[in-house]
Amino acid sequence: MIRTRISDLLARTDFGAEVCVKGWVRTKRGSKSVNFIALNDGSTIKNVQIVADVEKFDEETLKQITTGACLCVEGTLVESQGAGQSVEIQATAITVYGTCGADYPMQKKGQTFEYMRQHAHMRLRTNTFGAVMRIRHNMAMAIHRYFHEHGFYYFNTPIITASDCEGAGQMFQVTTKNLYDLKKDEEGKIDYSDDFFGKTTSLTVSGQLEGELGATALGAIYTFGPTFRAENSNTPRHLAEFWMIEPEVAFYDINDNMDLAEDFIKYCVRWALDNCADDLDFLNKMIDKTLLERLHFVVEHDFVRLTYTEGIEILEAAIKNGRKFEFPVYWGCDLASEHERYLVEEHFKRPVILTDYPKEIKAFYMKQNADGKTVRAMDVLFPQIGEIIGGSEREESYEKLTQRIEELHIPMKDMWWYLDTRRFGTCPHSGFGLGFERLILFVTGMQNIRDVIPFPRTPKSAEF
Repeated sequence: MIRTRISDLLARTDFGAEVCVKGWVRTKRGSKSVNFIALNDGSTIKNVQIVADVEKFDEETLKQITTGACLCVEGTLVESQGAGQSVEIQATAITVYGTCGADYPMQKKGQTFEYMRQHAHMRLRTNTFGAVMRIRHNMAMAIHRYFHEHGFYYFNTPIITASDCEGAGQMFQVTTKNLYDLKKDEEGKIDYSDDFFGKTTSLTVSGQLEGELGATALGAIYTFGPTFRAENSNTPRHLAEFWMIEPEVAFYDINDNMDLAEDFIKYCVRWALDNCADDLDFLNKMIDKTLLERLHFVVEHDFVRLTYTEGIEILEAAIKNGRKFEFPVYWGCDLASEHERYLVEEHFKRPVILTDYPKEIKAFYMKQNADGKTVRAMDVLFPQIGEIIGGSEREESYEKLTQRIEELHIPMKDMWWYLDTRRFGTCPHSGFGLGFERLILFVTGMQNIRDVIPFPRTPKSAEF
């Protein structure tokens, strides 16, 4: 008999039909005469109830049906008499594909998220992580669909790179060299001439620089792939391996960039509300009771736009009125999450786009304003998250870009190809980066970024 996915089965009303479902046992309860088995196959947050008359099945088979066991169930689709479901299956045959012992780490009881991270290979079978992963899939689909519908081209930038986009130097090195017998030059520095690529290479922190090459040829591109930061940051907001979405558009200025960012993120949130209703209802009930209200609020309200300087003035006024922050506020500081969240959650009570940051705290490639002090950067700030998008209008002037690279002592030998975009037919262009996991954090209401990616990579943790 052909298997029916549980998500499809729950929508059916052809009672009396013979059906086959396969999945894992969530719970089993019952009496001497009948067993009720909640079965889930990952296609939906909802379980299908299997009704098994004890007299129809041998005792050994029923004993093997425990939480976590994998079953194939054949039976008759009937209208459910109990609350909580419209259909159930009157079982006629049950095959146990895989038994599950009492040491199964995801027994039906209230485990902490920290506990579940230690069993990340099994936590995917829980209701919470099933919901998060289905939403993650839907967000990926929304991203590709949005850009395709708006004339962007999906552009694949390299994972292995010899350039550091952010200039931070916190990159994972890629090498085939024998680390126990490193060849060194006369100055005692490691000689990479015999390495695979013949030079120092690392895992990318961003596809932006290469994305700019794509935008200045194809007009509008986006990247969507893994990026890596070797920061020793044990926080609920940082991962060593995460996914980034980075659109880059020729002929866009900072205002076009802000319009794109707001429209794009609203599209993604609206997609979640339209396509993930059951999972969002579950998370709203079990994880964050204000989740749905917050998602609707973002979709229904315009984002506030103001300059960094105006933001600092608001924060300084708040301090004068008695508001306390852990980190100091002054013009030129890099805003902390607590400052960003104050602007969003307390002052404006809606998402905020901050622009025109001091050039000293932003990357070398951002277009400089006429004041000589600020650049055309923009950060989108969200409730509970803080910065969710960072971007800018790019500096298109060869002279200004070269000067900035020299000021920051970025090795020119690594940047010649990037500067060629300014030498040969330069054009105004803009773009931004959205951390995929931060989007998923917002859409799911989860509190820790390690809980919105299947297998988190963090300091001292590379399991599974």
